[in-house]
Amino acid sequence: MPILGRNILLKLTNVNAYYGDMEALSEVSFEIEEGQIVSMVGSNGAGKSTTLNVISGVVQCSAGSIVFLGNDITHLPPHKIVELGIIQIPEARLLFPDMTVLENLELGAFNSNARQQKEENLQGVFELFPVLQDRKYQLAGTLSGGEQQMLAIARGLMAKPKLLMLDEPSLGLAPILVKHVFETIEEINSHGITVFLVEQNVFHSLSISDKAYVLENGRIVLGGDGKELLENPKVKEAYLGI
Repeated sequence: MPILGRNILLKLTNVNAYYGDMEALSEVSFEIEEGQIVSMVGSNGAGKSTTLNVISGVVQCSAGSIVFLGNDITHLPPHKIVELGIIQIPEARLLFPDMTVLENLELGAFNSNARQQKEENLQGVFELFPVLQDRKYQLAGTLSGGEQQMLAIARGLMAKPKLLMLDEPSLGLAPILVKHVFETIEEINSHGITVFLVEQNVFHSLSISDKAYVLENGRIVLGGDGKELLENPKVKEAYLGI
């Protein structure tokens, strides 16, 4: 849970973004404190993935500002943002299927900060995901869906993130694997890594979040403590079917 006096890691202020003439984000403002798990929930097409892509520099914001550890990163290119410690795990995982598990992991340690601690980081992800050590010489494309998601998360951890951003990590997984993914996110956070989670699985994501935001049509319409939002009548009706 949030600690009194904790530093602001990331702050978005009145961020707008467009795809062509279509406005994808409108006046989006929120902040993430160091050590938190923060969720952004909402229906498909609400702008959740766009929010991550704007933070990563993949999509340029047309107005507003993004500040990370006190530095304005609004118009930095993606590779510079990665060097600062913001790592995004995309919805489609984007593994290299014809490369081995080990080769995919090693690519995660490409940035200069992570490269120096590659072996140490590798042992850390193998402790978190023992199945990946067992399959380290197996082609990534032959892994099960759950194992591929583990590999995508592990590759992100190899980059030594200060902020780990996950886009729909439970998508397409069986219920028992969904539970494991969220337990893994909590385990990662317990090691001091701040997590920003974008999810359609509202119940699980809000249950583990220190803070959460609800995004609708590119606008934040609700925000607060994750567990408190679970009890919000609007959230219950719109996202939990209660």
